Amino acid sequence: MPGNTFGHSFRITTWGESHGKALGVVVDGVPAGLELSETDIQKDLDRRRPGQSEVSTPRSEADSVEILSGVLDGITTGMPVSMLVWNKNAKSSAYDYIKDIPRPGHADLFYSEKYGMRDHRGGGRSSGRETIGRVAGGAVAKKLLSLVGVEVFAHVIELGGVKAKQLSFDEIRLNVEKNVVRCADPQAAEKMLEQVNAARLEGDSIGGIVEIIATGMPAGLGEPVFGKLDADIACAMMGIGAVKGVEFGVGFECSRMKGSQMNDPFIINDGRVVPKTNNAGGMIGGISTGLPIICRIAVKPTPSISKTQKSVDMAAMKEIDLEVHGRHDPTIPPRMVPVAESMMAVVLADHMIRSGRIGPDSLLV
Repeated sequence: MPGNTFGHSFRITTWGESHGKALGVVVDGVPAGLELSETDIQKDLDRRRPGQSEVSTPRSEADSVEILSGVLDGITTGMPVSMLVWNKNAKSSAYDYIKDIPRPGHADLFYSEKYGMRDHRGGGRSSGRETIGRVAGGAVAKKLLSLVGVEVFAHVIELGGVKAKQLSFDEIRLNVEKNVVRCADPQAAEKMLEQVNAARLEGDSIGGIVEIIATGMPAGLGEPVFGKLDADIACAMMGIGAVKGVEFGVGFECSRMKGSQMNDPFIINDGRVVPKTNNAGGMIGGISTGLPIICRIAVKPTPSISKTQKSVDMAAMKEIDLEVHGRHDPTIPPRMVPVAESMMAVVLADHMIRSGRIGPDSLLV
């Protein structure tokens, strides 16, 4: 099964299944000399883990990370950094009833079409639990980016049709972790939580939009044709399960604007020519402009719902009514926040190394 590795000079390879013994990631391309501990990784895994709030699955997992290789005395050696998280609370028998029944909205049927079989225990590799490896790898990327003044953060800006007001970066940083839906607008967060609870009572789920921001970015990252920075970021975001759309800057609104409205005019600031506005979202021609990167992703509702849906018993080859049981998130965007941050960080760290702004082999001078 190819397709488990992402990146070029900085690469992550995730492995493991939702109900297997463990999950993890191998991060290749980490320069030697980076201070790195399990604590650096754990803080983001804690933000992603299940059972943390009323808007996440009740599956209880500590998701404690172990660094297996690539670090000596708290410093990276330049060798692959391998990390592991054991599954402790998997209840695989809860999925036996759907062994021959594909769940609507899931990859069940199409894994079977591709491989001739599937892991029905929680979805296997198609489960959102696969993102453990992405978050662990992204934590390493974030640590690297912090050395050059780049910060990546995300927040929920829409959930169940409730939209947050526009806030400053400082307001987002200050407020995003103060509520369970990870919305930096407190008033909107309350209404979002009401929508989550209403959907849960109906046996349903809701989707939303997550905005990802990268500040401190230098100009000049990205390749002009097939290695465009925004294309790589879009690929990273669309590779996350449940993401159905990506936009940058003003996004799809650009289709309703005139060129005179969309174009970012140039000005002189401290002796440098820079864009005055950021409609382009920090990238033009696939190359970073030096302004913050602004990306938004559309996240679909959780497909596992207890409402009755139509499916097929493939063993008996008959149509049936299906109610999905088990422990599932009533909404995905709040837990998507650290995942989206991580994938953005992986892309940016990769481009930083490829451009020579971070040493490809060692941080030691």
